Amino acid sequence: MDHLKWEEIRARAREVSRQAYAPYSGYPVGAAALVDDGRIVVGCNVENAAYGVTLCAECGLISSLVAGGGGRLVAFTCVNGNGEVIMPCGRCRQLLHEHGGADLLVDTPEGVKTMAQVLPQAFGPEDLSKVTEQATR
Repeated sequence: MDHLKWEEIRARAREVSRQAYAPYSGYPVGAAALVDDGRIVVGCNVENAAYGVTLCAECGLISSLVAGGGGRLVAFTCVNGNGEVIMPCGRCRQLLHEHGGADLLVDTPEGVKTMAQVLPQAFGPEDLSKVTEQATR
């Protein structure tokens, strides 16, 4: 993936971080990803007074992906309110793996890594299908 596309993805993440609803933590987050059909999907965090039901930026991004017709994520970035690249939490890494797989390119503070490097030995749909296939034999 060329440098210009990464800059566009990062710019979209920074832009959407300004839409975050973060009155409790004061920590706005924006996420953006390139989809295999060329679209860029975005999401921002949406907090709630009941902290446990806060939605991470990645949740909004995945919802946008699915609502927009689906597809596979190819490249992903996440930024804080200062525009600095940050790592997605464990829950969100799982969401990203589900919709991008092991080859998804993830922008990290240490450079671009594959999802396999970010979430080694990930649990995914193929693990569920193995059990289902064994049960039907």
